[in-house]
Amino acid sequence: MTYRTTRQWTLALAGGIALIGALSATSPTLLASPHPGTGPVSSTHHFWDDLNLEFLPGDAWERLRDNLEWHDRRHDARVQEWIDHYRANPGNIAEIIERARPWMAWITEQVELRGLPGEIGLIPFVESSYDPLARSHRGAAGLWQFMPGTADALGLRRRNGYDARLDVIASTQAALDYIELQAEQWYEGDIELSLAAYNAGAGTVNRARHAAAARGEPNDYWHLQLPSETMNYLPKLNAIAAIIDDPEAHGIALPEIDDAPAFAKVPVTAPIQLSQLANVAGVDQAELVALNPGLTNGNASPATVDVVLVPIEQEEAVLAELSAPAPSAPVEGEQYFVQRGDSLSAIAGRHGISVAELRRHNGLNGDVIRTGQQLEIPRRSLAAR
Repeated sequence: MTYRTTRQWTLALAGGIALIGALSATSPTLLASPHPGTGPVSSTHHFWDDLNLEFLPGDAWERLRDNLEWHDRRHDARVQEWIDHYRANPGNIAEIIERARPWMAWITEQVELRGLPGEIGLIPFVESSYDPLARSHRGAAGLWQFMPGTADALGLRRRNGYDARLDVIASTQAALDYIELQAEQWYEGDIELSLAAYNAGAGTVNRARHAAAARGEPNDYWHLQLPSETMNYLPKLNAIAAIIDDPEAHGIALPEIDDAPAFAKVPVTAPIQLSQLANVAGVDQAELVALNPGLTNGNASPATVDVVLVPIEQEEAVLAELSAPAPSAPVEGEQYFVQRGDSLSAIAGRHGISVAELRRHNGLNGDVIRTGQQLEIPRRSLAAR
Protein backbone atom coordinates (compact mmCIF):
# COMPACT_ATOMS: atom_id res chain seq x y z
CA MET A 1 0.00 0.00 0.00
CA THR A 2 1.34 3.45 -0.88
CA TYR A 3 0.65 6.38 1.43
CA ARG A 4 0.81 9.82 -0.11
CA THR A 5 1.40 13.30 1.22
CA THR A 6 0.52 15.99 -1.24
CA ARG A 7 0.48 19.35 0.52
CA GLN A 8 3.41 21.74 0.77
CA TRP A 9 3.01 22.02 4.53
CA THR A 10 3.36 18.25 4.75
CA LEU A 11 6.84 18.42 3.25
CA ALA A 12 7.79 21.21 5.61
CA LEU A 13 6.37 19.35 8.57
CA ALA A 14 8.18 16.18 7.54
CA GLY A 15 11.44 18.11 7.58
CA GLY A 16 10.60 19.39 11.04
CA ILE A 17 9.80 15.92 12.30
CA ALA A 18 13.05 14.60 10.80
CA LEU A 19 14.90 17.23 12.82
CA ILE A 20 13.02 16.23 15.96
CA GLY A 21 13.88 12.61 15.18
CA ALA A 22 17.55 13.48 15.33
CA LEU A 23 16.99 14.85 18.82
CA SER A 24 14.57 12.19 20.04
CA ALA A 25 17.26 9.90 21.39
CA THR A 26 18.14 12.52 23.99
CA SER A 27 14.85 14.40 24.22
CA PRO A 28 12.00 11.98 23.43
CA THR A 29 9.47 14.24 25.15
CA LEU A 30 9.71 16.61 22.19
CA LEU A 31 7.39 14.29 20.29
CA ALA A 32 3.91 15.35 21.34
CA SER A 33 0.43 14.11 20.65
CA PRO A 34 -1.84 16.25 18.45
CA HIS A 35 -4.32 16.14 21.32
CA PRO A 36 -2.73 14.75 24.49
CA GLY A 37 -5.44 12.88 26.34
CA THR A 38 -8.71 13.13 24.47
CA GLY A 39 -10.84 12.40 27.53
CA PRO A 40 -14.47 13.51 27.69
CA VAL A 41 -15.53 16.07 25.12
CA SER A 42 -18.36 18.53 25.48
CA SER A 43 -20.30 21.17 23.62
CA THR A 44 -23.48 23.07 24.22
CA HIS A 45 -25.35 20.97 21.70
CA HIS A 46 -24.77 18.52 18.88
CA PHE A 47 -24.91 20.04 15.42
CA TRP A 48 -27.15 17.21 14.23
CA ASP A 49 -29.85 18.50 16.61
CA ASP A 50 -30.15 21.50 14.28
CA LEU A 51 -29.90 19.64 11.01
CA ASN A 52 -32.99 18.55 9.15
CA LEU A 53 -31.78 17.03 5.89
CA GLU A 54 -33.55 14.29 4.01
CA PHE A 55 -31.66 11.31 2.62
CA LEU A 56 -32.55 8.54 0.26
CA PRO A 57 -31.79 4.99 1.33
CA GLY A 58 -28.38 4.03 0.06
CA ASP A 59 -25.38 1.80 0.58
CA ALA A 60 -22.87 3.99 2.41
CA TRP A 61 -22.42 1.15 4.87
CA GLU A 62 -21.60 -1.32 2.10
CA ARG A 63 -18.98 1.02 0.73
CA LEU A 64 -17.44 1.36 4.17
CA ARG A 65 -17.52 -2.42 4.72
CA ASP A 66 -15.72 -2.95 1.41
CA ASN A 67 -12.83 -0.87 2.72
CA LEU A 68 -12.45 -2.44 6.17
CA GLU A 69 -9.12 -4.26 6.43
CA TRP A 70 -8.44 -5.16 10.05
CA HIS A 71 -10.81 -8.11 10.43
CA ASP A 72 -8.27 -10.30 12.22
CA ARG A 73 -7.94 -7.75 15.03
CA ARG A 74 -11.48 -8.46 16.17
CA HIS A 75 -10.33 -11.66 17.85
CA ASP A 76 -8.17 -9.70 20.30
CA ALA A 77 -9.56 -9.83 23.85
CA ARG A 78 -9.46 -6.03 24.17
CA VAL A 79 -11.56 -5.63 21.03
CA GLN A 80 -14.08 -8.17 22.29
CA GLU A 81 -14.40 -6.25 25.57
CA TRP A 82 -15.31 -3.08 23.67
CA ILE A 83 -17.70 -4.94 21.39
CA ASP A 84 -19.52 -6.13 24.52
CA HIS A 85 -19.50 -2.59 25.88
CA TYR A 86 -21.04 -1.10 22.75
CA ARG A 87 -23.57 -3.91 22.43
CA ALA A 88 -24.75 -3.08 25.93
CA ASN A 89 -25.41 0.52 24.80
CA PRO A 90 -26.98 0.23 21.33
CA GLY A 91 -28.86 3.50 21.68
CA ASN A 92 -25.62 5.38 22.13
CA ILE A 93 -24.18 3.84 18.98
CA ALA A 94 -27.24 4.82 16.94
CA GLU A 95 -27.19 8.37 18.32
CA ILE A 96 -23.55 8.91 17.39
CA ILE A 97 -24.07 7.48 13.91
CA GLU A 98 -27.01 9.84 13.37
CA ARG A 99 -24.64 12.73 14.06
CA ALA A 100 -22.25 11.24 11.52
CA ARG A 101 -24.92 11.16 8.83
CA PRO A 102 -23.96 14.35 6.93
CA TRP A 103 -20.27 13.43 6.94
CA MET A 104 -20.03 9.63 6.77
CA ALA A 105 -20.18 9.18 2.98
CA TRP A 106 -17.75 12.02 2.29
CA ILE A 107 -15.20 10.91 4.90
CA THR A 108 -15.40 7.32 3.66
CA GLU A 109 -14.71 8.60 0.15
CA GLN A 110 -11.65 10.57 1.29
CA VAL A 111 -10.23 7.56 3.13
CA GLU A 112 -10.87 5.35 0.10
CA LEU A 113 -9.17 7.79 -2.28
CA ARG A 114 -5.98 7.58 -0.21
CA GLY A 115 -6.01 3.79 -0.10
CA LEU A 116 -6.23 3.82 3.70
CA PRO A 117 -8.05 1.18 5.76
CA GLY A 118 -11.75 1.99 6.01
CA GLU A 119 -11.49 1.89 9.81
CA ILE A 120 -9.75 5.29 9.65
CA GLY A 121 -13.07 6.89 8.73
CA LEU A 122 -14.42 5.81 12.12
CA ILE A 123 -11.81 7.66 14.17
CA PRO A 124 -14.22 10.58 14.84
CA PHE A 125 -16.46 8.04 16.57
CA VAL A 126 -13.71 7.56 19.17
CA GLU A 127 -12.42 11.13 19.20
CA SER A 128 -15.54 13.29 19.29
CA SER A 129 -18.65 11.13 18.87
CA TYR A 130 -18.83 12.77 15.42
CA ASP A 131 -19.56 16.20 16.92
CA PRO A 132 -17.69 18.97 15.02
CA LEU A 133 -18.25 21.30 17.98
CA ALA A 134 -16.79 18.91 20.57
CA ARG A 135 -14.09 20.31 22.85
CA SER A 136 -11.97 18.49 25.40
CA HIS A 137 -10.97 19.87 28.78
CA ARG A 138 -7.40 20.14 27.46
CA GLY A 139 -8.31 22.37 24.52
CA ALA A 140 -8.67 19.87 21.68
CA ALA A 141 -11.52 20.71 19.33
CA GLY A 142 -13.48 19.46 16.37
CA LEU A 143 -14.36 16.13 14.79
CA TRP A 144 -10.71 15.02 14.90
CA GLN A 145 -9.82 16.71 18.21
CA PHE A 146 -6.84 18.83 17.24
CA MET A 147 -4.91 20.74 19.89
CA PRO A 148 -4.08 24.36 18.97
CA GLY A 149 -0.35 23.71 18.51
CA THR A 150 -0.86 20.77 16.18
CA ALA A 151 -3.53 22.70 14.29
CA ASP A 152 -1.08 25.53 13.74
CA ALA A 153 1.58 23.11 12.47
CA LEU A 154 -0.89 21.62 10.02
CA GLY A 155 -2.13 24.97 8.75
CA LEU A 156 -5.56 24.81 10.43
CA ARG A 157 -6.17 28.51 10.96
CA ARG A 158 -8.10 30.10 13.82
CA ARG A 159 -8.92 33.75 13.23
CA ASN A 160 -11.54 36.23 12.05
CA GLY A 161 -14.52 34.17 13.20
CA TYR A 162 -13.18 30.93 11.71
CA ASP A 163 -11.74 27.83 13.38
CA ALA A 164 -10.46 25.29 10.86
CA ARG A 165 -10.42 22.59 13.57
CA LEU A 166 -14.23 22.75 13.50
CA ASP A 167 -14.37 22.82 9.70
CA VAL A 168 -15.06 19.18 8.79
CA ILE A 169 -13.54 19.45 5.31
CA ALA A 170 -10.31 21.12 6.40
CA SER A 171 -9.80 19.11 9.58
CA THR A 172 -10.47 15.77 7.88
CA GLN A 173 -7.88 16.42 5.20
CA ALA A 174 -5.37 17.55 7.83
CA ALA A 175 -6.01 14.50 10.01
CA LEU A 176 -5.57 12.05 7.15
CA ASP A 177 -2.42 13.82 6.00
CA TYR A 178 -1.03 13.74 9.53
CA ILE A 179 -1.76 10.03 9.97
CA GLU A 180 -0.06 9.24 6.66
CA LEU A 181 2.87 11.49 7.49
CA GLN A 182 3.59 9.82 10.82
CA ALA A 183 3.26 6.35 9.29
CA GLU A 184 5.85 7.27 6.65
CA GLN A 185 8.19 9.14 8.95
CA TRP A 186 8.35 6.79 11.90
CA TYR A 187 6.70 3.44 11.26
CA GLU A 188 7.47 2.28 7.70
CA GLY A 189 3.83 2.72 6.70
CA ASP A 190 2.35 1.05 9.79
CA ILE A 191 -0.95 2.89 10.19
CA GLU A 192 -1.78 1.25 13.52
CA LEU A 193 1.35 2.67 15.12
CA SER A 194 0.61 6.02 13.52
CA LEU A 195 -2.84 6.01 15.13
CA ALA A 196 -1.28 5.23 18.49
CA ALA A 197 1.00 8.24 17.96
CA TYR A 198 -1.99 10.32 16.90
CA ASN A 199 -3.47 9.63 20.32
CA ALA A 200 -0.45 9.57 22.63
CA GLY A 201 2.31 11.31 20.69
CA ALA A 202 5.12 9.79 18.66
CA GLY A 203 7.57 10.15 21.56
CA THR A 204 5.43 7.98 23.82
CA VAL A 205 4.97 5.31 21.16
CA ASN A 206 8.63 5.29 20.15
CA ARG A 207 9.80 4.90 23.73
CA ALA A 208 7.38 2.01 24.22
CA ARG A 209 8.73 0.33 21.07
CA HIS A 210 12.32 0.72 22.22
CA ALA A 211 11.42 -0.75 25.60
CA ALA A 212 9.68 -3.72 23.96
CA ALA A 213 12.67 -4.37 21.72
CA ALA A 214 14.98 -4.24 24.75
CA ARG A 215 12.86 -6.95 26.39
CA GLY A 216 13.03 -9.05 23.26
CA GLU A 217 9.29 -8.60 22.62
CA PRO A 218 7.45 -7.60 19.41
CA ASN A 219 7.15 -3.84 18.99
CA ASP A 220 3.93 -3.65 16.99
CA TYR A 221 0.98 -1.77 18.52
CA TRP A 222 -0.74 -4.82 19.99
CA HIS A 223 2.29 -5.82 22.07
CA LEU A 224 3.29 -2.40 23.43
CA GLN A 225 2.84 -1.07 26.93
CA LEU A 226 1.16 2.29 26.42
CA PRO A 227 -1.02 4.65 28.46
CA SER A 228 -4.46 3.20 29.18
CA GLU A 229 -6.28 5.50 26.77
CA THR A 230 -3.93 4.55 23.94
CA MET A 231 -4.14 0.85 24.81
CA ASN A 232 -7.90 1.14 24.23
CA TYR A 233 -7.73 3.42 21.19
CA LEU A 234 -7.48 0.80 18.44
CA PRO A 235 -9.60 -1.79 20.30
CA LYS A 236 -12.45 0.77 20.37
CA LEU A 237 -11.96 1.53 16.68
CA ASN A 238 -11.95 -2.14 15.72
CA ALA A 239 -14.96 -2.88 17.90
CA ILE A 240 -16.99 -0.19 16.15
CA ALA A 241 -15.86 -1.51 12.76
CA ALA A 242 -16.91 -5.04 13.74
CA ILE A 243 -20.38 -3.86 14.73
CA ILE A 244 -20.83 -1.88 11.51
CA ASP A 245 -19.56 -4.82 9.48
CA ASP A 246 -22.31 -7.06 10.90
CA PRO A 247 -24.83 -5.00 12.88
CA GLU A 248 -27.50 -7.69 13.01
CA ALA A 249 -25.14 -10.13 14.69
CA HIS A 250 -24.51 -7.53 17.37
CA GLY A 251 -28.13 -6.50 17.86
CA ILE A 252 -27.71 -2.96 16.55
CA ALA A 253 -29.75 -1.29 13.78
CA LEU A 254 -27.88 1.21 11.61
CA PRO A 255 -29.75 4.14 10.04
CA GLU A 256 -29.76 4.18 6.26
CA ILE A 257 -27.29 6.63 4.75
CA ASP A 258 -27.03 7.49 1.09
CA ASP A 259 -23.68 6.75 -0.53
CA ALA A 260 -23.16 10.33 -1.66
CA PRO A 261 -22.14 13.49 0.17
CA ALA A 262 -25.06 15.27 1.80
CA PHE A 263 -23.64 18.67 0.95
CA ALA A 264 -22.32 20.73 -1.94
CA LYS A 265 -19.47 23.23 -1.94
CA VAL A 266 -20.39 26.75 -3.02
CA PRO A 267 -17.50 29.14 -3.83
CA VAL A 268 -17.18 32.22 -1.66
CA THR A 269 -16.41 35.18 -3.91
CA ALA A 270 -17.76 37.95 -1.67
CA PRO A 271 -18.59 38.33 2.03
CA ILE A 272 -21.61 36.20 2.93
CA GLN A 273 -23.69 36.20 6.08
CA LEU A 274 -25.23 32.75 6.58
CA SER A 275 -28.45 34.13 8.04
CA GLN A 276 -29.02 36.42 5.07
CA LEU A 277 -28.01 33.74 2.59
CA ALA A 278 -30.50 31.38 4.17
CA ASN A 279 -33.21 34.02 3.95
CA VAL A 280 -32.76 35.00 0.32
CA ALA A 281 -32.03 31.47 -0.97
CA GLY A 282 -34.81 29.76 0.97
CA VAL A 283 -32.45 27.49 2.94
CA ASP A 284 -32.97 26.68 6.58
CA GLN A 285 -30.47 28.72 8.59
CA ALA A 286 -29.89 25.91 11.09
CA GLU A 287 -28.83 23.64 8.23
CA LEU A 288 -26.26 26.14 6.96
CA VAL A 289 -24.88 26.69 10.45
CA ALA A 290 -24.66 22.93 11.09
CA LEU A 291 -22.85 22.29 7.81
CA ASN A 292 -20.38 25.14 8.44
CA PRO A 293 -19.33 24.79 12.08
CA GLY A 294 -15.96 26.38 11.37
CA LEU A 295 -17.66 29.74 10.75
CA THR A 296 -17.92 30.62 14.42
CA ASN A 297 -19.59 34.00 13.84
CA GLY A 298 -21.86 32.91 10.99
CA ASN A 299 -19.98 34.89 8.37
CA ALA A 300 -17.81 33.83 5.44
CA SER A 301 -15.49 35.87 3.26
CA PRO A 302 -12.89 35.03 0.59
CA ALA A 303 -10.19 36.05 3.06
CA THR A 304 -11.33 33.31 5.43
CA VAL A 305 -12.69 30.37 3.42
CA ASP A 306 -12.92 29.28 -0.21
CA VAL A 307 -16.33 27.60 0.04
CA VAL A 308 -19.40 27.27 2.19
CA LEU A 309 -21.30 24.00 2.42
CA VAL A 310 -25.00 23.88 1.56
CA PRO A 311 -27.51 21.01 1.51
CA ILE A 312 -27.01 19.16 -1.75
CA GLU A 313 -30.63 19.62 -2.77
CA GLN A 314 -30.33 23.41 -2.31
CA GLU A 315 -27.14 23.88 -4.33
CA GLU A 316 -28.80 25.28 -7.46
CA ALA A 317 -30.95 27.73 -5.51
CA VAL A 318 -27.97 29.06 -3.59
CA LEU A 319 -25.80 29.38 -6.71
CA ALA A 320 -28.61 31.17 -8.52
CA GLU A 321 -29.03 33.64 -5.67
CA LEU A 322 -25.32 34.35 -5.37
CA SER A 323 -24.95 34.89 -9.12
CA ALA A 324 -28.07 37.05 -9.44
CA PRO A 325 -27.57 40.81 -10.02
CA ALA A 326 -27.96 42.99 -6.98
CA PRO A 327 -31.56 44.18 -6.46
CA SER A 328 -32.36 47.71 -7.50
CA ALA A 329 -34.10 48.68 -4.29
CA PRO A 330 -33.66 50.02 -1.78
CA VAL A 331 -31.06 52.38 -3.23
CA GLU A 332 -28.38 54.36 -1.44
CA GLY A 333 -29.90 57.23 0.49
CA GLU A 334 -33.52 55.97 0.67
CA GLN A 335 -35.25 57.42 3.71
CA TYR A 336 -37.24 55.43 6.25
CA PHE A 337 -39.26 56.76 9.17
CA VAL A 338 -39.39 54.56 12.27
CA GLN A 339 -42.86 53.19 13.04
CA ARG A 340 -44.25 52.17 16.42
CA GLY A 341 -42.98 48.67 17.30
CA ASP A 342 -40.00 48.90 14.96
CA SER A 343 -36.55 47.69 15.99
CA LEU A 344 -33.24 47.99 14.22
CA SER A 345 -33.13 44.24 13.61
CA ALA A 346 -36.65 44.27 12.14
CA ILE A 347 -35.87 47.22 9.86
CA ALA A 348 -32.57 45.69 8.78
CA GLY A 349 -34.19 42.33 8.04
CA ARG A 350 -37.00 43.98 6.10
CA HIS A 351 -34.47 45.70 3.84
CA GLY A 352 -32.05 42.80 3.49
CA ILE A 353 -29.14 44.45 5.29
CA SER A 354 -27.31 43.80 8.55
CA VAL A 355 -27.93 45.66 11.79
CA ALA A 356 -24.26 46.70 11.77
CA GLU A 357 -24.67 48.27 8.33
CA LEU A 358 -27.75 50.16 9.44
CA ARG A 359 -26.01 51.42 12.58
CA ARG A 360 -22.87 52.42 10.69
CA HIS A 361 -24.75 54.22 7.91
CA ASN A 362 -26.73 56.27 10.42
CA GLY A 363 -24.01 56.86 13.01
CA LEU A 364 -25.81 54.91 15.72
CA ASN A 365 -23.93 53.52 18.71
CA GLY A 366 -26.66 51.26 20.03
CA ASP A 367 -30.03 49.77 19.19
CA VAL A 368 -32.26 52.50 20.64
CA ILE A 369 -34.51 54.23 18.09
CA ARG A 370 -37.67 56.29 18.49
CA THR A 371 -40.95 56.52 16.60
CA GLY A 372 -40.73 59.06 13.79
CA GLN A 373 -36.95 58.98 13.65
CA GLN A 374 -35.57 59.24 10.11
CA LEU A 375 -33.11 56.58 9.02
CA GLU A 376 -31.17 56.30 5.79
CA ILE A 377 -31.18 52.80 4.26
CA PRO A 378 -27.94 51.71 2.58
CA ARG A 379 -27.93 49.52 -0.50
CA ARG A 380 -29.04 45.94 0.17
CA SER A 381 -26.09 43.61 0.62
CA LEU A 382 -25.10 40.11 1.66
CA ALA A 383 -22.03 41.58 3.30
CA ALA A 384 -21.08 40.18 6.65
CA ARG A 385 -21.77 42.12 9.81
